Amino acid sequence: MGHELKLVTLLLFLSLLSVPSAEAAIRYHKWEVKYEYKSPDCYQKLVITINGQTPGPTIEAQQGDKIVVELKNSLVTENVAIHWHGIHQRGTPWFDGVAGVTQCPIVPGDTFVYKFVVDRPGTYLYHAHYGLQRANGLIGMIQVSLPPGVSEPYTYNSEKSIILTDWYHKSTFEQATGLLSIPFGWVGEPQSLLIQGKGSFNCSTPGIEAGLCNATNPECSPYVMTVVPGKTYKLRIGSLTSLEALSFEIEGHNMTVVEADGSNVEPFVVKNLFIYSGETYSVLIKADQAPTRNYWIVSTVVARNRTTPNGLAIFNYHPNNPKTSPPTVPPVGPAWNDVEPRLAQCQATKARQGYITPPPQKSDRVIVLLNTQNTINGYNRWSVNNVSFNLPNTPYLIAVKEKLHHVFNQSPPPNGYDHRHYDIFNPPTNPNATTSTSIYKLQFDSTVDIVIQNANALKPNDSETHPWHLHGHDFWVMGYGKGKFDIHKDPKKYNLVDPILKNTVSVQPYGWTALRFRANNPGVWYFHCHVEYHLFLGMGVVFEEGVEKLGKLPPSIYGCGDAKVSP
Repeated sequence: MGHELKLVTLLLFLSLLSVPSAEAAIRYHKWEVKYEYKSPDCYQKLVITINGQTPGPTIEAQQGDKIVVELKNSLVTENVAIHWHGIHQRGTPWFDGVAGVTQCPIVPGDTFVYKFVVDRPGTYLYHAHYGLQRANGLIGMIQVSLPPGVSEPYTYNSEKSIILTDWYHKSTFEQATGLLSIPFGWVGEPQSLLIQGKGSFNCSTPGIEAGLCNATNPECSPYVMTVVPGKTYKLRIGSLTSLEALSFEIEGHNMTVVEADGSNVEPFVVKNLFIYSGETYSVLIKADQAPTRNYWIVSTVVARNRTTPNGLAIFNYHPNNPKTSPPTVPPVGPAWNDVEPRLAQCQATKARQGYITPPPQKSDRVIVLLNTQNTINGYNRWSVNNVSFNLPNTPYLIAVKEKLHHVFNQSPPPNGYDHRHYDIFNPPTNPNATTSTSIYKLQFDSTVDIVIQNANALKPNDSETHPWHLHGHDFWVMGYGKGKFDIHKDPKKYNLVDPILKNTVSVQPYGWTALRFRANNPGVWYFHCHVEYHLFLGMGVVFEEGVEKLGKLPPSIYGCGDAKVSP
């Protein structure tokens, strides 16, 4: 009998070993951030790398895993902070990674440890959130898969990922100096578009200093995506451009959109995918074309008068030589100024049946944000409701928690603008704006509507496309519209049935976009245009909700402004 009991016990133990553990894994990463000379588009310049790479290492995890990133700042002369874009940081708002909002920056030589849980499957990003460092290559992707035994509502054979960026040859120091000067020195259009960190600048361009550009450098050989004929691939696509909106296509192949910013999409087919800075999509692609040749992968500038050459990579059908260029001329892409197909894709992106999270039927508060370009004492700025945003020296999270009322403006920012009299189709009659450090205090667990209204910039007939990103939350995209938002009529047209949940959304020229979210994540959260240069010049706001519910803040986020030492 004793032997039988031991045998049963042993069998039970062995069966437990075969059951997948429900406990979440800890994914540990040790990163060193430093400057290195690289030639991503054949032109050599100083870029910011993570462990020698740009884009940095992809973080791969399963839903519920804990991510630990030990980050050493070896930039020598610059601070740094990294934002985990699309990760809610529920319970860890201090690790959102925004210098001046959620933490003090990491000073040269210091090591900072980020710890957070990836609580939702999907495709996310990470990038610098200090100065203009994102434009210098400090970027990467986060891929969160479902736990074992759970599958997506679509099928595929394998998955791949790709990051799209634009690329400048001027240093970010030169760019920042121009943006903060009188007369205004705009950064101009980028020199290249990179696909997975690789591009191709024309080294015979007049005026290039000898030795700086080498077209045969293997660093800038085209990115190659190899596929097996007949198989279907899930392709995760993320954009971390500094300026440009893009069209992405694979020559001769249709793409079925199935995920956006971590949410399942009611599938729809596109030939080219419009993607804005800060957005991620997953698409399904079947390798169903003639397998005897390779095909072009193309990224193209849209929404700005394009002068930057298209980004090119190779869609390689195995077993063709991956270095063999396709025999065709690459697709030129859609017209840069055709807004209709871009708006159509926005409106087609809805929550997948069976995966709909219904929005609250009404909101508790409406905030209308007017996007304008303005001047302040002769300097060019971007503004929201005529206020250009400045970050204080003491991070908001610390200031609110410690009741350091003197470190930022305590008066509330404007809830809207004079929509009756303001002409969104012409440059502002009074272009002067003010700067402020004030923030929006939201009632905890309330439902908030944000309407982002685009207007004319300082030049006539110029209204830009702005992708807006919200930290710490997803929001329901309630609707898009052309012209001026009507606060009485337009809310009646909101999609209350199957709106998509996203963290980044575009606002088209002379148009508006309406969002709804629940202010139920205790913390202080940035909401801003994801164009790096627009944010740098003041195009953002900050929301505060439920900070009193947080416990003691970690000492590691202190060390600057009036938060020199943790209490």
